[in-house]
Amino acid sequence: MTVTVTETSVPGATLFRRGKVRDVYEAGEGNLVMVASDRLSAFDVVLPTPIPQKGRVLTQLSNFWFAKTAHLIPNHLVETELGHFPEPFRSTRSLDGRAVLAKKCDRVDIECVARGYVSGSAWAEYRKDGTIAGERVPKGMLESQRLDEPIFTPATKAMTGHDENISRAQLAALVGRDLARRLEDVTLALYRFAHAYALGRGLILADTKFELGFHSGTLTLIDEALTPDSSRYWDAARYRAGETPPSFDKQYVRDFLTDAGWNREPPAPALPAEVVEGTSRRYVDCYERVVGQPLP
Repeated sequence: MTVTVTETSVPGATLFRRGKVRDVYEAGEGNLVMVASDRLSAFDVVLPTPIPQKGRVLTQLSNFWFAKTAHLIPNHLVETELGHFPEPFRSTRSLDGRAVLAKKCDRVDIECVARGYVSGSAWAEYRKDGTIAGERVPKGMLESQRLDEPIFTPATKAMTGHDENISRAQLAALVGRDLARRLEDVTLALYRFAHAYALGRGLILADTKFELGFHSGTLTLIDEALTPDSSRYWDAARYRAGETPPSFDKQYVRDFLTDAGWNREPPAPALPAEVVEGTSRRYVDCYERVVGQPLP
């Protein structure tokens, strides 16, 4: 039986922050427990209908990628097995498979985005201005076309509302040239590695975003990594430049909400059962395609 978790409660623990998807608790010794719920947000509004398995996919797929990319950059993971967490967490069975014990890091308030294809907001900007993140790219490109080289398109990290794309020059002005260069280098290295790995699994990683922070002065990968919430995956066999390939993420939900005429203001409408099932299946399929094993 699949248990759906919309909001967690850990008696005896102090809630550090509750985000759109994750509940974060203080865990002592400079650590946090991060729990991925089954909440889903679209157009920056949390929907009233949860998506079964979503939180477990986000957690387990992130853990997979954190392990795969540890040679490129340290990450925030301390422990992934609930039985090794401190109390009272290890006695809270609803967290099993959807929580990690992580280092508390000083977050860099920038979304570090890598794009290998002209899609999403990049395609919208390109059609309008001939640029992506304020910088010129070749003329005559098609929607979803692969770029000659992946590009770094940072964005400011907004607590509410949409993140705002900024240029690399604006990023350097915000965080300094040295850190801006490090953020770009790490982001593109992670993207290139993950793109090559996913392609070997029959998937195209069109774009993705990372969050980075500092722990004891060391740049560290935090939050989540290469999940359907933070990345756009396509089936390589169905990919065609000039089209919008179906993706393994919540675009299915966005399309339903748009077709339903929702004005993107709270409250959001409930999702019908077929949309819930279809979205859950896409998340689980993404995990199983990438990892090559059933979701545990």
